[in-house]
Amino acid sequence: MADILDREIRRLAARDLPLAAELLREAIRIPHDYVNRPVEAGGDPLCGLSNHEGPRLLGLRNAIVQHRAVRDPQDVWFDAFGNLRWTVQDPSDGIAPADKKVIWLDGHSDTVRALRDGWRTKTGGGLDPYLGMVDAARVDREFVRGELGWLPADSDWHHLLWGRGSADQLAGVVSQVIATRILLELAPHGALKGAIVVGIATVAEEDNDGGGPKHIVDCELPGAAPERIPDVVVLTEGTGDAVKGALGIYRGQRGRMQIEVEVRGKSCHGSMPWMGLNPLEWGGRIVAEAAAAYERRDGFADHAFLGHGTRTASWAHLDTPSDCAVPERLVLRFDRRLTVGEAPEQAVADVEALPAVAEARGAGLQVTVTVPQYRERTWAGRLADNPQIYPGWVTPEDHPAIAAAVEAYRRVVSPEVEDRPGPGGHLRKVPRVDRWIFSTDGVGVPVPVDDTRFAVPAAKRWVVSGPVKHPAMFGIGAGVEQNTHKIGENVDLRELRFAIAAIARFVPLFAGS
Repeated sequence: MADILDREIRRLAARDLPLAAELLREAIRIPHDYVNRPVEAGGDPLCGLSNHEGPRLLGLRNAIVQHRAVRDPQDVWFDAFGNLRWTVQDPSDGIAPADKKVIWLDGHSDTVRALRDGWRTKTGGGLDPYLGMVDAARVDREFVRGELGWLPADSDWHHLLWGRGSADQLAGVVSQVIATRILLELAPHGALKGAIVVGIATVAEEDNDGGGPKHIVDCELPGAAPERIPDVVVLTEGTGDAVKGALGIYRGQRGRMQIEVEVRGKSCHGSMPWMGLNPLEWGGRIVAEAAAAYERRDGFADHAFLGHGTRTASWAHLDTPSDCAVPERLVLRFDRRLTVGEAPEQAVADVEALPAVAEARGAGLQVTVTVPQYRERTWAGRLADNPQIYPGWVTPEDHPAIAAAVEAYRRVVSPEVEDRPGPGGHLRKVPRVDRWIFSTDGVGVPVPVDDTRFAVPAAKRWVVSGPVKHPAMFGIGAGVEQNTHKIGENVDLRELRFAIAAIARFVPLFAGS
């Protein structure tokens, strides 16, 4: 049976690659119908961004039903947060639901801003963030190669699909859809035996990492039966690296948080600055001191697997009467990446303890250091209201979920890939177990170790990562990490094919473990 599943999953992933490409192109394209249409005519200039995913998700829901990625249309739905969810299992496998392995497939459906004018002008007019490759002859290939972390040789560009969200993370969501379609088709061969697979296309990840799964964990899992609680979460965010290779198996990531510093001064005419208190100049000192402290690694831990914690100034807003005045107020934020051993409370205290903060207060300015609250409504109208702290996590390499992921890769990817040693973002024959540099939806799943809102059966083998616990998590997804959020973003369809195959093969391997 195992050999049949290996062979058939490889075959069906290849067969369905044109369909996957079609669904991905459409998911990327949909905002094109809304961004330039007047609002009074149903337009939305923010379509496709966080909290504006509705049209894309409605299109994906229709595709899931049309292409038989669920048994019944009732098996796909929108939850109260606006996440698109669907589930597949084999009701005739003879295994009680409470005894099945619950496998979440998670990918976010929002993207960052398209920067359409930049795509059109900087690429020579050949690329569009919604329409993809519109004129290959006009593409400024030198610019695109300089912009991105990795591109294959020009002779392989016919494998690339371009557009905002292609690598981050719409290809991942599409891989989930096609994987569940394949699993249903192969259910008679045992592909779904002992498994409950839940597909999740989440919302608002770019603005509020993990908000989608966090809603499920906080609002649906307390008191839930075992068949609702995940044994494993497969994150389909891109796991390619421009140097190490495509389609890694990622078993951890650093956490992140936002630290907000508000500096209130006293405004006055710019010709007599001694009459005021300049929050921009004092805030600049705070930023400079924070940067110098990071360069010295003062207060930053390191971890052998996840790497060291980081801090960088990432956003600012200035309240000022004019450009010839001392401003009234400066608000700035630090993006703080937290590695194992670092606590949010200490990260805030480190900024609070900067000498420039005390000096600004001593000079008469008001300085407050806080963690901002994310308070936006999703496209479905649900208010997200959470501190902007997103915990990191690590799944041990010897966990059965990681072993099953590696074995899945060896069975359905390795036989189809040539061995190409050396640096580059191409596919590798040998599975690569690594970690993300950036953040993913995985940060929405962990809960405090002492959280007793719901019971987790010991058989689910949840993991403890420092102060939090979570189901086993790992990532495998098409897309190179260094190509995301950039003009010229693209995904190699060869990676998409094998991501689909690996996800589909993982399910029966893990369910039978």
